[in-house]
Amino acid sequence: MDRWRGRVALVTGASVGIGAAIAKELVRHGMKVVGCARDVEKIQKLAAECQAASHSGVLLPLKCDLNSEEEILSMFSVIKAQHKGVDVCINNAGLANPESLLNGKTSGWKNMLDVNVLALSICTREAYQSMKERNVDDGHIININSMSGHRVIPSADVHFYSATKYAVTALTEGLRQELREANTHIRATCISPGVVETEFALRLHKDNPDKAAASYSRFKPLTAIDVADAVTYVLSAPPHVQIGDIQMRPVEQVS
Repeated sequence: MDRWRGRVALVTGASVGIGAAIAKELVRHGMKVVGCARDVEKIQKLAAECQAASHSGVLLPLKCDLNSEEEILSMFSVIKAQHKGVDVCINNAGLANPESLLNGKTSGWKNMLDVNVLALSICTREAYQSMKERNVDDGHIININSMSGHRVIPSADVHFYSATKYAVTALTEGLRQELREANTHIRATCISPGVVETEFALRLHKDNPDKAAASYSRFKPLTAIDVADAVTYVLSAPPHVQIGDIQMRPVEQVS
């Protein structure tokens, strides 16, 4: 990770869970981390914790609603003005609404598409353009995907969510191909965890706390730091090595 020291990483959805863990780890490794979310106060608190721990990097909180392209573009403008640009883009933000295919609300589907697919694609495009204009040829774009982007489980609550994650699988491979066509050494990776103990299930099943709790009590789930460790593993790979996808599950998880 030494070659990333002092360089700029963007982490979306950095206020809680996996995003917060990734941001903290990258700061520990000496990076300038721009952490964005709607709830910027939580990132400010995390930034203070990083500073108190005397980590060699710094966490820079930015408020951004990823449902809005205008806010995303404004965020990249701020990063350019204050930190020159992005060297690593980690598209972590994602959400699931319990909207089935037969009875789901269009608004819930659109919300998932806006954050899980469109915001990820916009951030990827803007990060690449930032790298290109500064002649950064060793950047990295990492999409936090899901095992739901590789198989469909028999649960109506997550079928549309799964479709958005299948899109992330396709987008990451498409990105890899376009980066090759552009004759760049910028790399593209997706990381696909199974069950991770975060606020994800609590938000998905907010009307059924028992169901949310059961998501994490059937077996020992992954933790946010497990996924953050996968990110640092990917970034630590030699420049000639491209890791396309890491699929990771709790040992006891069946599907």
